[in-house]
Amino acid sequence: MTSMAQIAAFGGVVLLGAMSPGPDFAVVVRRSAVSGRGHGMAAAAGIAVGVFAWVTAAATGVAALLAASALAFTVVKVVGAAYLIYLGVKSLRAALRGGGTPELHVPDAGGRGSWAAFAEGLLTNVLNPKAALFFVALVPQFLASGLSALTLSAVALAGTIVWFLVVANVVSLLRRVFSRPAVRRAVDGLTGVALIGLGLKLATAGRP
Repeated sequence: MTSMAQIAAFGGVVLLGAMSPGPDFAVVVRRSAVSGRGHGMAAAAGIAVGVFAWVTAAATGVAALLAASALAFTVVKVVGAAYLIYLGVKSLRAALRGGGTPELHVPDAGGRGSWAAFAEGLLTNVLNPKAALFFVALVPQFLASGLSALTLSAVALAGTIVWFLVVANVVSLLRRVFSRPAVRRAVDGLTGVALIGLGLKLATAGRP
């Protein structure tokens, strides 16, 4: 298999992983629907940076150490689950308030809202130990075929951000619909339930 074919294969697997429903998707959808395209794109960028970090870590053995250490895996799992549940509770509180947004989601002229969205996307991805396991299983196969760690990290970054930018822009195009109080309450409520459910699932998951 040629290098370009290997790059395409790796990018395809990463893209399929990004497209799988999960906390990353939920965060981008809610940010885009509630706070607009800019915040959705900022969350997408944070997730992509998290994926870049995981691929780099997998290539250098850090993620493999996490996957091999029961204690490290448990710590990251608990922290990640707690963070997802926290985000879910925030969303449910917003829904109960009538579709308003919690402080974390309020945009401001200073740009802190975009940074908060970026941080939310980054933490949602980085605090998910399943991402470490995914890339620990995937990356060594392509390193063995001659691709560099930097190439794999760049491909993963590009594929992830393209997908989530598409999601952010599609959802933001429908923002007029999402701006209706009843719809925003539904989005907040469903996202809150989904994030709490994902957090509880992560908290009770064992290592594969």
